[in-house]
Amino acid sequence: MKVLAAAAVAFVALGSTAACGDSKDSGTGDNGSAPPAKKSVKVGLAFDIGGRGDKSFNDSAAAGLDRVKSDLNLDVKDLAAVAGESENDKYSRLKLLCTSGYNPVIAVGFVYDGADAANGPLARAAKDCPNTKFAIVDGGTQAANVADLTFAEEQGSYLVGVAAALKTKKGTVGFIGGCQVDLIKKFEAGFTAGAKATKADIKVLTNYLSTPADACKGFNDPAGGKTAASGMFDQGADIVYAAAGGSGTGVFEAAKDKKALAIGVDSDQYNTVSDASLKPVIMTSMLKRVDNAVFNFVKDYADGKFTAGATVFDLKVDGVGYATSGGQVDDIKDKLDAAKADIASGKITVPSK
Repeated sequence: MKVLAAAAVAFVALGSTAACGDSKDSGTGDNGSAPPAKKSVKVGLAFDIGGRGDKSFNDSAAAGLDRVKSDLNLDVKDLAAVAGESENDKYSRLKLLCTSGYNPVIAVGFVYDGADAANGPLARAAKDCPNTKFAIVDGGTQAANVADLTFAEEQGSYLVGVAAALKTKKGTVGFIGGCQVDLIKKFEAGFTAGAKATKADIKVLTNYLSTPADACKGFNDPAGGKTAASGMFDQGADIVYAAAGGSGTGVFEAAKDKKALAIGVDSDQYNTVSDASLKPVIMTSMLKRVDNAVFNFVKDYADGKFTAGATVFDLKVDGVGYATSGGQVDDIKDKLDAAKADIASGKITVPSK
């Protein structure tokens, strides 16, 4: 009860700053008639660690809701996970959203599956709120009222691995993961495969910033990201790929200090990074279109459509990809697009482990 009460306080406090689509178009059509009224949907959004403003994973989910506002009137409440919190805290957050009338409710991140997806925070909330439709990004809850939105991260990571191998001048690149879990190992596997397929003798350094034992705090640890990346640059790497959420900012700072390059993740971080002086070091980003997944899920819900179970967003549907902002991969775009086509056609099978 203490956990639920604390969540309620956070819910009220954050409500005033949550992204809302309350404004309605009061204009009229060309013939003087009022435009069709937009459907109204109350969406609950439970962020991963780092929350709105991480310039990466969580912000990509928020961007999906921002896009759908052009089609729907949204009443959105968002709450974020906190480092070190328990699975019961996560359950209480989801339960609070559904019992407060928000439907659908979107859980952003595998942390809402917990250690046992069948009995984890989201599974419990979905059971307690059978009339609420849920979605989880990167999850596998597999409940009748839960849509599991998953991605082929290894495929997008393969492409930026190719880019790293083509651009490295030292023959050594690095990978930094936010947490040592199977999901982030998919990023590493794809990146390494793409790099070695392009340059067989390339050296790939690897470092994980945290483990589940310390609540995967490495997704929101810019200082740790900077330290890890600096160490890799000192070991001879000249490009580092960061699959570490908000910690990526620290990796970019290290790249700037060492006059090296970095690869972003999830969002096009060349365009989302707050410090403009970091833009030149962001060679590309592995795009994970969480925004598309959230956008489609909410739009479908408003249209009375819901698909339980796993939906995979891969290269075939542009669920993953690579960014070209900044122009640093323009000269190798033909090679990246060739690899993309080979993966989409099945000619190349990218490992996920």
